[in-house]
Amino acid sequence: MPVNNRISDFHAEITEWRRHLHENPGLLYDVEYTAEFVVQKLKEFGCDEVVGQIGRTGVVGVINGKTDTSGRVIGMRADMDALPIQEKRDLPHKSKVAGKMHACGHDGHTAMLLGAAKYLAETRNFDGKAIVIFQPAEEGGAGGKAMVDDKMMERWGIQEVYGLHNQPGLPVGEFAIRSGAIMAGTDEFTIFINALGAHAAMPHEGNDPIIIATQMVQALQTIVSRNVDPLESAVVTVTGIEAGKAYNVIPQTLKFWGTIRCLDADVRLLVHRRMKEICEGIAAAYGAELNFHIKEGYPVTYNHAEQTDFAADIAKDVAGDAKVNVEQVPVMGGEDFSYMLLERPGAFIFMGNGDTAGLHHEEYDFNDDAIPMGASYWAKLAETAMPST
Repeated sequence: MPVNNRISDFHAEITEWRRHLHENPGLLYDVEYTAEFVVQKLKEFGCDEVVGQIGRTGVVGVINGKTDTSGRVIGMRADMDALPIQEKRDLPHKSKVAGKMHACGHDGHTAMLLGAAKYLAETRNFDGKAIVIFQPAEEGGAGGKAMVDDKMMERWGIQEVYGLHNQPGLPVGEFAIRSGAIMAGTDEFTIFINALGAHAAMPHEGNDPIIIATQMVQALQTIVSRNVDPLESAVVTVTGIEAGKAYNVIPQTLKFWGTIRCLDADVRLLVHRRMKEICEGIAAAYGAELNFHIKEGYPVTYNHAEQTDFAADIAKDVAGDAKVNVEQVPVMGGEDFSYMLLERPGAFIFMGNGDTAGLHHEEYDFNDDAIPMGASYWAKLAETAMPST
């Protein structure tokens, strides 16, 4: 099965939905407009159950197959939130909300899953229940965790769960996936140094926190180069430093912060431990006080082997064997679909967005040419996972 013919018939309609959502973005959990749009569409399609306010502003739709002798229940997830970015391109469907735009393609993800839901509700050519999941707050708000914590998996008896994300640079019509870690666990760290300020002309009378911080920043880079197994992956990046306001004053305090990315839970713990040991050791050596904080973010997005093979086969059915890369290099960005994969087996796949601006860029726009591929992928996945008897 290449692109589903019936879904091709909806292409223009799904594109209209996508562009409408692009014009009306919401951040994090403030996606009430999008959620209400989704609820209205799912009810129009004749879904058997439509429930909002799951994980605060998430939406779940249930589509029953013609039969339910298998007892199979498959979840398919799209994210709904936008980013706090001012859109630069003057598109016909440009964001109407200043300082907010769909710069990661969640408008496209939502529209494609809606397209698949329309098709599945119309045809019901499967044996079981298809659960369509529309999630808020992927961009840093852990909306996936909020929906899991709301007992979504248990309430609808979801057995497997699947996710999809567009990928700029990958040609439209192609997919990429891998078994195991496909996206990184993400953490944030903040380090406060309290030393002894002084006149800049008399540094010997103080204890310079800038010198202390530069020692820490340099030493933190040795964690990846000397503590992490060369065959594993990790990133420790300092992204900001604040200290002092005058040319002639050594400040008393300093704060610096950054991000940690890992593809393995044990490596993640190792990095956390070594960061704390290194910073505490340097602070002690210089006689300074240290406050060290790590805010744990999204877990590693880990694809389950059996479900990865299944998702890859579905993509091959839609796009052709030659257009599915099953050895995708892991991405060090984070994704809160990881919380769902901790609860149920499943897989996360990338879909080509073509030669567009990158994700989180002010000139990005989802490529509407990709819509039939993504919606067909979802439809084929449901029908194949739950074949009609």
